[in-house]
Amino acid sequence: MDEDDSCIAQARHLAADFLDRARTDQGVTVSARAVDLTRLVVSELVTNARKYAPGPLWMELGLAGGTVEVTVRDSVRLHPAARPGDPGRVGQHGLEIVMAVAESFQVRLEPSGKSVTARIALADGTVADVPPGGR
Repeated sequence: MDEDDSCIAQARHLAADFLDRARTDQGVTVSARAVDLTRLVVSELVTNARKYAPGPLWMELGLAGGTVEVTVRDSVRLHPAARPGDPGRVGQHGLEIVMAVAESFQVRLEPSGKSVTARIALADGTVADVPPGGR
C-alpha cells in the first residue's frame, strides 16, 4: 500500500471489490451490511497500523466459514489494547468498534511484528446480527 494515508481509502475500496468479486464470481452470499462492516473494520485496522507502527503494513482478505477474514500485519510486536470506557474521550475507539462488530478478533505476535485478524459475517441473520443480550 502507499506510504501516505490514502492507503486507508485504498484498503476500503480493495475490501469492497474483494467482496463484490466473491459475490459475482463465486456466488457467495454477501449482505450490504457485511460490506459496510468490512469497510469499517478495514478502515480501523489499517488506520491503527499506520498510526502506531512505523514501516510497511500488509492487508490480506479471505473467505472462511461464512465470514470474511481481514488481516492486517504491521511491524510492531505488541498486542493492541482497547482503552477503558470513557464517555468523555473523543476518538481512539477503533479497536472497541472492531471488537464489537466482528464475530472474532485475534492478535498474533510474529517475528517481525504482529497480525490482527477480524472475521465479519457475510450474510445477515448470523451471530454478528444478534444484538447484545439476544433477540
